[in-house]
Amino acid sequence: MIAPSILSADFARLADELAAVPTSDWIHVDVMDNHFVPNLTLGLPVVKSLLQVTDIPIDCHLMIEDPDRWAIGYAEAGAYNVTVHVEAANDPVALARNLKAAGSKAGLSIKPGTPLEPYVELLKHYDTLLVMSVEPGFGGQSFMADVLDKVRQARHLVDTGHLKLLVEIDGGINADTIEQAAQAGVDCFVAGSAVYDAADPGKAVEALRAQAAGAR
Repeated sequence: MIAPSILSADFARLADELAAVPTSDWIHVDVMDNHFVPNLTLGLPVVKSLLQVTDIPIDCHLMIEDPDRWAIGYAEAGAYNVTVHVEAANDPVALARNLKAAGSKAGLSIKPGTPLEPYVELLKHYDTLLVMSVEPGFGGQSFMADVLDKVRQARHLVDTGHLKLLVEIDGGINADTIEQAAQAGVDCFVAGSAVYDAADPGKAVEALRAQAAGAR
């Protein structure tokens, strides 16, 4: 699965930018509040607008403080998958249940320096694990290959039936890094500049998907 990140898109032409990647599996939307991460992007009003102009499932990644309070609104608006950070959530189990009750899938994200092991039991309540392969906050950063150990752990837990979730990766995914991420066991690849800096974003999505499929 390929999920183009609109963090790298032209914010003045978001409807056109979504239309440029028609075969995408998800559209990845980074919500940042300038508190949990040192950047400010967009919020629920923009997500609601995006939902009106595309049928591609919206994958909201909430890099915000107090997601227990704010995340439910994105699920209620119609986002397909709403991901919160384990480092920010006060009650991750209750939050997962509330997201699902509001109509979305529930995702849990971990920063590059956050270990997977303490949260394996929590992940039994989630549909998606988002492994960050850059420090959250800004697009265009270099891929951190050491996080693939966490991907391999998660893949093993899924393959052996201990977890039932989709493994997603976000940060520095491009033609040079997608194959090693696929080999480690990633299911869904978030790609920003690799898609939207390309001459043809739609063809870039197809090329990344083919690379990942070949490596997997």
